[in-house]
Formats: sequence, structure tokens, C-alpha cells
Amino acid sequence: MNPFKESPSTIEKSFQNWLEMYPNPYNKRTVDPYTKTRIILMNGTEFEANWFSHQLARHTDNNDLRREIAMTREVEKQQQLKLALLKPANESILEHTIGYEQLAVDLTAELAKRERDCDVKRALDFALLEDFDHLYRYADLLNMEQGIAAERLVGGYTEIMPARPTIAHHRCPKDNVRKNINAKKSSTETVLATMIITAAEQQTMNYYMNATPFACSDIARRLYQEIALVEEEHVTHYEALMDPNATWLEMLLWHEYCECYLYWSCYMTESDPCIKQLWCENLGMEITHLHRAAELLKKYEGKEWCEVITDPEFPSPLSLHENIEYVRGILGTTVQFTSGKDNEYHNVDALGRDADFFTFQKTIQPNVEMTPSHRVIEAYLCRHRTDYRYEIAENPIEGLRNRKCDNTDVGRVPGAARSSGFNCNK
Repeated sequence: MNPFKESPSTIEKSFQNWLEMYPNPYNKRTVDPYTKTRIILMNGTEFEANWFSHQLARHTDNNDLRREIAMTREVEKQQQLKLALLKPANESILEHTIGYEQLAVDLTAELAKRERDCDVKRALDFALLEDFDHLYRYADLLNMEQGIAAERLVGGYTEIMPARPTIAHHRCPKDNVRKNINAKKSSTETVLATMIITAAEQQTMNYYMNATPFACSDIARRLYQEIALVEEEHVTHYEALMDPNATWLEMLLWHEYCECYLYWSCYMTESDPCIKQLWCENLGMEITHLHRAAELLKKYEGKEWCEVITDPEFPSPLSLHENIEYVRGILGTTVQFTSGKDNEYHNVDALGRDADFFTFQKTIQPNVEMTPSHRVIEAYLCRHRTDYRYEIAENPIEGLRNRKCDNTDVGRVPGAARSSGFNCNK
């Protein structure tokens, strides 16, 4: 599909009244896990587009342009709120969090499997293991506090077991910055991947930052606090991949194109008829926004849209589905790695003792026992003797197989695991 060949409507026709904006929530007991993750993904995509538009408005003194993007921004905020309200009131913060982490795992894995840019793929594979471990920590907390088995929430599509332990995710901020792509030289799929994953991780960070003080126990507040700061690392990690040299209006065009692609992907892969109709409705709105962005690019920068997006045909639909074997493969080969400020990933076995990674680790957690993610598992073990997991086979990493203790060495202590390194797609 080429969205530039579709006929747009008008932005004014997209505005909805209060009844139209308030949807029927999904049933948390019967909803397909990937319907829920698509909703979370598009909520984050709408936030990213809206926030980008606000930043554009704050960096121009052209009030005619500000008025144009304010019209689009209002529609997109209505879209985001409608998506957010699909979450039912009886779904707890922790239950909803499992959906966030399932999205992080399976979206990242799917993007990585498709990605031809080696730097982008390595970035995806690296952070994949960290979100995978977050899912495990939150699942144990959910089972401990609410007696709910997260394997039911993920539909058995995503394993729940330790990966690179969350305690190892805390790096010197400088080490999270990556090498950016060049949008004019990269494939459409690669540009989309950097935008999609940044939006998704930013949404997760925002959710955890806001959820932290509303969590229902001290141990939960501390876990959200810790993982929220890891998500800040991930946003830094992923946003650095995006092309910083594109103009504001070029990026406005890319944002609208990305939204069109994702709504089309959601429509093409959705199993719920009512939600499928919503994806179709929002796709129509975004096609209108895309054409308006193209008009603004022409008016204010004298550029045709095809000078920015040279290959406008959508890649194959982005499908959310199980990626168990892929995740296991990445876990088995890269768990002992961390990132560095040289844009590379390093096995902690090879780092000097004065490396920024070790210095920052000592600063933020002078002792292991104070780390919230570790304390969650310790508390669970104290009550149940073995941790909560859902796995189809034993963990690929020997040091992570013991269900009666929480490993805090893998990924942060030299020699704690064997890892061969990252691979590129051919």
C-alpha cells in the first residue's frame, strides 16, 4: 500500500464528540494478548506524534504553521485518549504492565528479525533481553501480590524467565548513546524501525514514571522506580538511532507516515472485529494527516514528499506474535554484554575494572541487597521457595536456571556467563 495514493478526507471531519471518543473497553479475561499489545503500541505512537508536534510548535514562530499542526494534534490526542480508554477499569496497574512488557519483548524481537541495518539490529537485540527480564520481575510481583499467573495474561506466547538481570542494566548514561542512521540512505523499513521502537519505549517509560507513586505496595513502588530508569536508558539508546539531520517538517512527514503504516499493520493483523474497525477508522484519519504534512513540506520548504520518503510502499505488515526461539537465541549469545560510549557492545569479561560501567554500578547500588528488582525475587522466594516462571525448556544460560536463588552476577560480573556476541541478518 502507498498511502500517498489514497484519497484524504479533511481534518475537520475527524473531530469526535464525547460519546464517540469513549469506547467500550476490552474484557481483560478474554482479550487476545496481541490485541492488547497493539493498543499499547498505538497509544505510544500517538503520544510520540503529539509530543513531536508540540516540540515543533515550540521551535517555530510561524503562527500559520502552528495553527495547521494544532488542528492535527487535537485529532491525534483524541485518538490517543480513545485508545487509552480501551483499558478496562478493573485491570490493575500490574496486570496492564504485563502487556507493556510483552509488547516490548515481541515487538523488539519482530523488528530485529526483519532489520538489515546491523547497528540497528544489535541495538534491538541488546535491549530485548532487558525488557525480557523486566517481564519476569513484574510477573513474580504480580503473582506474589495478586495471585495472578502472568502466563495467562501473555497467552502462553511469551516465556517468563530471567534474562540479563535488571541489576545489570544500570549503565553510565554516556554508554547508552548509539550511532544514528541516515534516513536518506536507509531503507524505509529501517527508518520505521527506529521510530516505532523509540515511541514504544518512550510510552513504557512514561507509564512507569507515572505509575510508580500509584503502585499499591512499597516493594512495587521501588520496582517501578528502578525499571522506569532503565526505560529512560532505553529511550536514550533508541532515539539516538534516529536521523537527527532531518528537518522538522521532514520528520513531521515521517511521523505521519509511520502512524499510517502501523494502523494499516494493526488492521491487517487484528483478530477482534470491533478493534479492527477502530484501526481502519484511525488509518483514514492518519492518511489525511499525512497528506496535510506533505502540503506543509511543499509550502514551507519547497520539497515534494517523494524527496523525503523515496520508497513509499509499505513494508509487509508488522505482526505481533510469539518469538520464543528468537529470544532464546539472543539470550544464549549476548547476555554477558553491556554497551559502551564507543557505539559498541562489550562482553563484561573484557572490560577494565575502571570502566564507567563498573563505576556507575557501584554508585547506584553499593550493595546488591538494596536493588529493588533483586528484592522482589528474594521476597517471592521467601514465600514460595521457588520463583514464578513460565518456560518451555530450561533457561539457555546455566547461571539462570536455579529457581531457588536470584542470580545477580550474569551481565555484570566477569565470568558469570558465556556469550559469543551479536549477529547480523543476511
